[in-house]
Amino acid sequence: MRWIWLDRFEEFVPGVRAVGLKNVTLAEDHLHDHFPGFPVMPASLMIEGMAQTAGILVGHARNFEEKVILAKVKRAVFYQLVRPGDQIRFVAHIEQVHDAAAMTGGEIRCGDELVGEVELVFSHIDQNISGLEFPEENFVFTEDFMALLKTYTPRGAERIRL
Repeated sequence: MRWIWLDRFEEFVPGVRAVGLKNVTLAEDHLHDHFPGFPVMPASLMIEGMAQTAGILVGHARNFEEKVILAKVKRAVFYQLVRPGDQIRFVAHIEQVHDAAAMTGGEIRCGDELVGEVELVFSHIDQNISGLEFPEENFVFTEDFMALLKTYTPRGAERIRL
């Protein structure tokens, strides 16, 4: 099973912006280890949440026909700690989309507080120039993942068009 890091999308504007939500709870094992006695959300997992939010936005911009993978964390700066009981908002926007890659930026927020800022670069690996061959099937946006993605929007909101 894929590791899905988002609980749902709060907003999804195709080709422009997406806002993903993640509820932080003590039910998550990683919080018991980081740091014992003072559980906080690891910055690396907040980057993962932003990568999933932005990666889905980039995938949608190309009709999920490309295998989109995270190629580079261009910049990541964190200002606040996130604790159990908090809800993280991953606010991602597309800066550029090219045949071989896409660049995104975004903010990580907890309520009105700015937690961090992240800039990411994604590779459309079928369009890269490395000469490597990849499987024909889209192992990033699988059928199971696409079915799950349809459930990510809040009740009463327009569904993400796939």
